[in-house]
Amino acid sequence: MSKFVETMHVHLTMTAYGDALMYGTLNTYSFVPGMLLKHRLFAWHEPSLYGTGLELQQTPDLELVVLPAEQVIPFFAGPELLAHVEWQWAGQAELLKQLAPHLLTAIEERQYMPSFQAFKRGKLQWMWDEQLLPAEAGKLMRQVGEDLELREGLEAAFSASVFERYYATEEEAADLRREHPLLYAPDRVVLSGMDYKTWLVAVGWLTDVAPFRPLLQLLEPNEELEQTDWELQLVLQDKSDLAHIVPIRLGEDGQAYGSWPSNWEIAVAERSAGWLDHLRASLSPARLSGGRRDVFGGSLTAEDAWHFLTVDSNRLLASGWQVLLPAWWEAASKKKPKVVAKVKPEEGSAEAGGGVKSLFGLNSLIDFNWRIAIGDTELTEEEFEALLARNERLVQFRGQWVALDPVLLANIRQAMARVDRSKGLTFQEALQLQLVGPTVFRRAAKQDEAEEDEEEKVELEIELNDHLSQLIHQLTSQSDWPELPIPAGLQASLRSYQQDGFAWLSFLRRFGMGACLADDMGLGKTVQLITYLLHVKETTPAESDTFPSLVICPTSVLGNWQKEISRFAPSLRVMLHYGPRRLNDEAFSAAAGEADVVLTSFATSALDQELLRQYTWGAICLDEAQNIKNAGTRQSMAVRSFPAKHRIALTGTPIENRLSELWSIYDFINPGFLGTARAFQDNYATAIEKEQDEQKTADLQKLVKPFMLRRKKKDPNIQLDLPEKNEMKTYLHLTAEQSALYDQAVKDLLDRVRQLEGIERKGAILAALTQLKQLCDHPVLLTKEALSELDADGGETLDIESLIARSSKLERLVAMVRELREEGERCLIFTQYIGMGKILQAVFEHELEEPVLYLHGGTSKTARDRMIEQFQSRTLPAKEQPNVFILSIKAGGVGLNLTAANHVFHFDRWWNPAVENQATDRAYRMGQTRDVQVHKFIALGTLEERIDEMLESKQQLSDNVITSSEAWITELSTDALQDLFTLRRDWGG
Repeated sequence: MSKFVETMHVHLTMTAYGDALMYGTLNTYSFVPGMLLKHRLFAWHEPSLYGTGLELQQTPDLELVVLPAEQVIPFFAGPELLAHVEWQWAGQAELLKQLAPHLLTAIEERQYMPSFQAFKRGKLQWMWDEQLLPAEAGKLMRQVGEDLELREGLEAAFSASVFERYYATEEEAADLRREHPLLYAPDRVVLSGMDYKTWLVAVGWLTDVAPFRPLLQLLEPNEELEQTDWELQLVLQDKSDLAHIVPIRLGEDGQAYGSWPSNWEIAVAERSAGWLDHLRASLSPARLSGGRRDVFGGSLTAEDAWHFLTVDSNRLLASGWQVLLPAWWEAASKKKPKVVAKVKPEEGSAEAGGGVKSLFGLNSLIDFNWRIAIGDTELTEEEFEALLARNERLVQFRGQWVALDPVLLANIRQAMARVDRSKGLTFQEALQLQLVGPTVFRRAAKQDEAEEDEEEKVELEIELNDHLSQLIHQLTSQSDWPELPIPAGLQASLRSYQQDGFAWLSFLRRFGMGACLADDMGLGKTVQLITYLLHVKETTPAESDTFPSLVICPTSVLGNWQKEISRFAPSLRVMLHYGPRRLNDEAFSAAAGEADVVLTSFATSALDQELLRQYTWGAICLDEAQNIKNAGTRQSMAVRSFPAKHRIALTGTPIENRLSELWSIYDFINPGFLGTARAFQDNYATAIEKEQDEQKTADLQKLVKPFMLRRKKKDPNIQLDLPEKNEMKTYLHLTAEQSALYDQAVKDLLDRVRQLEGIERKGAILAALTQLKQLCDHPVLLTKEALSELDADGGETLDIESLIARSSKLERLVAMVRELREEGERCLIFTQYIGMGKILQAVFEHELEEPVLYLHGGTSKTARDRMIEQFQSRTLPAKEQPNVFILSIKAGGVGLNLTAANHVFHFDRWWNPAVENQATDRAYRMGQTRDVQVHKFIALGTLEERIDEMLESKQQLSDNVITSSEAWITELSTDALQDLFTLRRDWGG
């Protein structure tokens, strides 16, 4: 510990930045080490962390302690010091210690103002209000005034303390900028002719107490008085009655002349002396050119008036003056000019034969006339051109003044140039302008430009006629479509929302606009499209050379489409274009010409792209349209290349992962509507996916909505229409591998039964029946190769994708389960084969990356109860919650309550409807709050389809025979067995 110091003298000098440089001396006149001084002097000073936060500055002779400017006044106003040291304050330190309490009071009571001198130097600095300082402080200030260096440092320290106290945070600083913006813009304030008080009023720091305010008024020509020139005059405006304006004149000496209220006399005399110099300094040099010093002398030309409106008025406002301009100028400057494409009344009108004429697609042209709106004035294209020819900035038109800014005129011309008047406006452009305004239209015009120009000041708008307004209302509101009669040939009863869907598809076809029907799975997208296809057939003239409709779907549902069309619309002639025996060239053309619908798969359409693109199809309809979600694939590009009069996409999942998938579907149904892929990515996908841009999201929703009809099962109007239990059959082709194995199994059976009798014959038939049913599920149930891997290691080394591709049923099931899981729904899957259950469990655990339950005859009661509890749970973490429950129809068909599921899949058929219904009722029972969708899978051309037909028609066999067991099959003759088992090639792959 250092030696006790009885007396310590403190000295300081102030820097121009307000910092105090301090040093100490002892009675021995020796210097105190800097470290010792700051530890002693600031031992109780919290802002400096008790001296530890202060810097030392080394000079050749001594060490200085640096006290920051913002701490100087607060510290010296009342320092808390060590009592065992006798402190002596020398020179400037003593003066500062006496003055600091007064300055701190001024800061605390906000008795400060901005510094005029600092403002002239382009800085914002605060000064104390000397008029409010007490007399004692005034004497001290006079002493300070003799030391310019000390005063400069003191002013800087005072200002730093004010900033620290009141404007230290970003929010406080922003408040100051907002309340007094001119304090931050010294280059915008003209200072000539101003004294300190006038300047404080000009920047808004002080309130002017005069009963009037001086204004500079621009007077437009008065036609009634036959005046043709503009004039400027100085006026005094009564603050208590703004309508009371008193014109005045200023002499060369600045003296004011005029007639004003007597109580204004003193204020006018005090203030008018600097007005003329201030005005001269505020106006641009052009206004005072040619030696003209009289601001108000003579009249103004229209060019002078334009210059005053656009240049001088802004300079005056910036320098603290107020101006009084014609009322129309304020309106014109606030309202953005608009270029309006006014559609001609006859566009979209009824034809002679009745009805609205077809636009034949989004690219059809609409005739229109230009209207140019400038302020409150609307001009035709001819009137606008006539005004331009006058080459004037301010033009009186129809009794109103119109400002023709050259920049404005250039922008108007640019806006008009974006649409070639000679070619017209496309309906797509009109629709986009109506939906999301000119922003999207500008982007559409730019297409692939990565950078956008600075936003134009002129907006391009469209004014629709009544016909097109109604059409766009129908598109955007998705209502008020014309009612259509149900086609006579339809063998189905449509629910109300399905009738709406069919009418919507037909409505868009009428105008050549594509459609995306995106209803939830189970709401009947297929039957709506079949109704549409039947409507097309029944309303197309017989002599028409229109080519048939082309339906493209996944291979796994080709059979389903064949069956559904034959079931609901047997009058439709269907041509299947699939498999090795499909037609080509002239044979294809001839066969297709006789059909109403050509049915093919996505894979086949890509293989036969050159063939299919030769024809303009009556319609192209994609089922499971998410198959073209990757726009760059061969399959997607092939489908989009086929010409068609109408395009329809069916999908329950228009977006699975990325917005680019939506673009791909829309580029199919309405090519070019969302721009190029790159433009869409730049304008929407990046902003929405990465930046969560709400405005871009809303704009895209507006663009997408007219062409997408999406109804969900939870919608009240849909749910009321649905039955409580909705059963549907899904028909699928066998794969080539399944077909070959199936044929071989049937051949082996027929060879054997011709040689066997009695019990052996019956046993062979039952064994073959099991084989054939297993083959309809998956070939590995016979080949066993994948099953051995499952038994060995749980299937971790299985090629899951290959396993899915080998079974049409499995491929379709995976697609349907993925879709319902994306909707957050759960399902039960019933199969009678343990091996199939294991495959399903391995596949879905891999595909869904979530736990999958499997209950079969070998499951213990404890495990069974645990599975039920897990599946029914609503509280498990997402990664632990099972949503897919696979069950053996025997082990899980009765006695279970699984109402968490609202989808039931019968992967293979148990030819006893009562047994299947019992299994379905695991989900469809008391406690179920949602409609239950039941899906029954049937392999086309196989015994599954034959027996299903028997159950449907109830011909040949009674219910008792069919529902008791499968023993009745063993009693059939060999010919009957051959008819029942043989794979029918009319459905075959």
